[in-house]
Amino acid sequence: MVDHLHDQGWEVVALDQAPPARADITSTRVDLTDFGQAYEAVAGIDDRHDGLDALVHLAAIPAPGLRPNAATFHNNMTATYNVFSAALRAGVRNIVWASSETVLGLPFDEEPPYVPVDEDYPPRPNSTYSLVKTLEEELARQLCRWHPDLKLLGLRFSNVMYPEDYARFPSFDADARLRKWNLWGYIDARDGAQAVRRALELDTTGTDVFIIANSDTVMSRPNEELLAEVFPGVPVKKPFGPNETLLSIDKARRVLGYEPEFTWRTTLNADD
Repeated sequence: MVDHLHDQGWEVVALDQAPPARADITSTRVDLTDFGQAYEAVAGIDDRHDGLDALVHLAAIPAPGLRPNAATFHNNMTATYNVFSAALRAGVRNIVWASSETVLGLPFDEEPPYVPVDEDYPPRPNSTYSLVKTLEEELARQLCRWHPDLKLLGLRFSNVMYPEDYARFPSFDADARLRKWNLWGYIDARDGAQAVRRALELDTTGTDVFIIANSDTVMSRPNEELLAEVFPGVPVKKPFGPNETLLSIDKARRVLGYEPEFTWRTTLNADD
């Protein structure tokens, strides 16, 4: 995201526990679970910046199980509240943050209500990590109710992948259940960054959420075959292609103008 926004002409300030990889990016180390640090980081820091026009909040323990549940809840919920509250106090009204595909019901040990899944049904958190993401979405709704001029867009990112991860994708075909936990979905990190930029550029107020996935699955096997084996009784909401994502990105396409540019298939072929 930092690279993409910088290359698209944005002036980027990274506020994180670690500096960005690029030496030409302005950065400050911040503990966002400390409200004083969060507020100062957003409002202005000496020679780093004197205020922000927009804020992207991706900071979190990034998945279930990496820390004990209570630690995950405390870190992620506190950081998000602090960031949103600090932004409001500093006059920032354009905020994009990372929600998660996990609010859709992942892992799908309980069958999804239909496929492709979309944003139309209520969250179904099945982990502490996902519960926090669900609470963040509700927090955003209430803050926008309090502040009609506020924009808070949540991006429900799928499993983030980088080009170096794609070499193992062909091995997934051997076991349809290996990746059924998120309906065989993924998001190329570069397309995730594109979605962030498009959300920042959207001229709107209020809160909304969008599934952000790639246009295809991680599998070479066709969707009909995968569903017949793993989820045979799940209703089909609309037609889909043989390898089309089952994490619907229709809303992101329609509202944000989002369109994935990268897939593991073309990346692997290019490497060959």
